[in-house]
Amino acid sequence: MIAIVDYNMGNLASVQNAFAKLGKETVIESDPSKFKDYDKLILPGVGAFGDAMEHLRERNMIEPLKEYAASGKYMLGICLGMQLLFESSEEFGNHEGLGLIKGSVTAFDSSKFSEPLKVPHMGWNRMFTKEHPLFENLDEEHYLYFVHTYHVNCIDKNDIIGTTNYGYDFTSAVAHGNVFGIQPHPEKSHKNGLHILENFIKL
Repeated sequence: MIAIVDYNMGNLASVQNAFAKLGKETVIESDPSKFKDYDKLILPGVGAFGDAMEHLRERNMIEPLKEYAASGKYMLGICLGMQLLFESSEEFGNHEGLGLIKGSVTAFDSSKFSEPLKVPHMGWNRMFTKEHPLFENLDEEHYLYFVHTYHVNCIDKNDIIGTTNYGYDFTSAVAHGNVFGIQPHPEKSHKNGLHILENFIKL
């Protein structure tokens, strides 16, 4: 059984509906004591990093999430949920993250852009992926849907399994052991996004 973590910072229904399209039942779970009962965990997220960490803290979810990751079971962070997996973020101040993957979250630096672009990065963009079970049987030239102003700086390059170019190349998918993260919204990315979720189900 797959649980979608409910900490009042994400469009849970759209994620749950995406799994339903694949014929997979999921549970929207707000009780951290039950996380350990699930085979896989989805950490979604929409909004600001600091607010999200405060919501997790208020709901006593931080340690249970860390314990779940340490158990070896698969966890997938989506969009803001991916960013929360990292050690820190500079979004509206300095905030500590879950620290499951080494690195930080930073704003797009428009001074490095190769051409004038709007921030936030919003819309369809291509992801270049490394070989990984999440991307099995997925064409290299596939497009996914992004909505974000900040992106991760991943310290260990071995943890990077996907990159995207928006002004410059940035990390758009990560994997550290059993903990995965994807910056775009697979639940909004039609066929390609559903295929990624289907691969996650099969793990």
